[in-house]
Amino acid sequence: MYSKSRAGWAKHLDFLVLDLLCVNFSFVAAFLLKSGGVISSFSRDDTDKFVIILNIIAVLVALLSKSYKNILKRGYYKELVSVFKYVLLVFLSSAFYLFAIDNDTSASLRDTVYIMAAFLLFLDYVCRVVWKRLLRYKLKNTADRSMLVVTTSNIAEKVIGNLKADDLDTFKISGVVIIDKNITGKRIKGVPVVAGLDDAADYVCREWVDEIFVNVHSNKKYPEKLVNEFETMGLVVHNRLVNTSKTDPKRQMVERLGGYTVLTSTINSASALQLFVKRAFDIIGGIIGCILTAVIFVFVAPMIYIKSPGPVFFKQERVGKNGKKFKFYKFRTMYLDAEERKKELMSQNRVKDGMMFKIEFDERIIGCKKLPNGKVKRGLGGWLRKLSIDEFPQFFNVLKGDMCLVGTRPPTLDEWEKYELHHRARLAIKPGITGMWQVSGRSKITDFEKVVELDTQYIRDWSLTLDLKILFKTVLAVFKREGSM
Repeated sequence: MYSKSRAGWAKHLDFLVLDLLCVNFSFVAAFLLKSGGVISSFSRDDTDKFVIILNIIAVLVALLSKSYKNILKRGYYKELVSVFKYVLLVFLSSAFYLFAIDNDTSASLRDTVYIMAAFLLFLDYVCRVVWKRLLRYKLKNTADRSMLVVTTSNIAEKVIGNLKADDLDTFKISGVVIIDKNITGKRIKGVPVVAGLDDAADYVCREWVDEIFVNVHSNKKYPEKLVNEFETMGLVVHNRLVNTSKTDPKRQMVERLGGYTVLTSTINSASALQLFVKRAFDIIGGIIGCILTAVIFVFVAPMIYIKSPGPVFFKQERVGKNGKKFKFYKFRTMYLDAEERKKELMSQNRVKDGMMFKIEFDERIIGCKKLPNGKVKRGLGGWLRKLSIDEFPQFFNVLKGDMCLVGTRPPTLDEWEKYELHHRARLAIKPGITGMWQVSGRSKITDFEKVVELDTQYIRDWSLTLDLKILFKTVLAVFKREGSM
């Protein structure tokens, strides 16, 4: 999922919180100055109501006036102009509200708002400038998105230099693909050359890469086949406009990147507001889920330990968004030697090519065994899986930001190694606890291509409404499984 906003909703949220703190501090300072430090000089009820209205106004002005657009790239003067506009709109809206209610308290509060505006103009400007400096320093040393540059040898230094000098986003340049020379292994301005034209797609399929920037010299042939392969993998591709060719992506948009005008192609896109709401749902769900996990732990942990002494939690490295690896958590439902015994059972795998692992009778599950009459005893591990109780620790992954409530299931490292180019598209977004595949009868689907089709459909059609529908269907599916016990 790609956000057109280069600043990103996370940094927008930082500045929104900062502005709200400045607004409230300025109001308190103005209130105390106007009242001479006597809190009781105003009606407490009317003042409290106004503070709530003031915060609502501050949020609406920030969002509707696009006060944070390109905020990290603004200089001191432009930032002063932006803050002045923001303060003026907050002041005028607040004053209008106080004139509209027109009572004794509002008349006194109007004078407070005048003083507040003066405080806010100075305080908000200083805080924004300081916070921007801190963010710039942080972004130069950390990154949460990996970008691969595809270019030619004669302009590679200039392209990388421009990207490093101009872009203030959260990506790091993880490598360079040189399409006209075989210089893999060398470094250009500190960035490694990781592949050439022939092996670039295979490299990307196995590594953590979120975005591709293509800038090819005008006298060199445009790598159309390679770019099409990148788009097949679900990657965000930025083409310098002079290099654009015939493509048929789901979304296209014109942007600025590293001083270049680019045409960005992506399987789907989301606004900063949509991503903010999705992350907010994830945080709320993650907190609730972690609390429930703690409660469940009290009952489940002793049962797991008694049946199979050892760690209660199962921790495994999985592959997340665009190949970024993370630690994945579940309640342990298998014996400690389950991973070693997996190789012995691969011949029973119902999913062809080993792209996932599903078998009818898995003797590695705690308490699971076949009875003399041929029936299978589910055991503790089987019941935890049937009721999806083993999934609860993944709410910690959601809270950390490695996963979402709704997404695609993260593959294991050995599954990831078998992926073909089009399989990679299912990880164009963060993995989730539940998703389209899970609510479409996961136990009956044994064709991995069908899984990829469902996951890709989810990514292409993604919306907040679709997430809510999947969550609702997930809850119904869990209760249905409980009812069939």
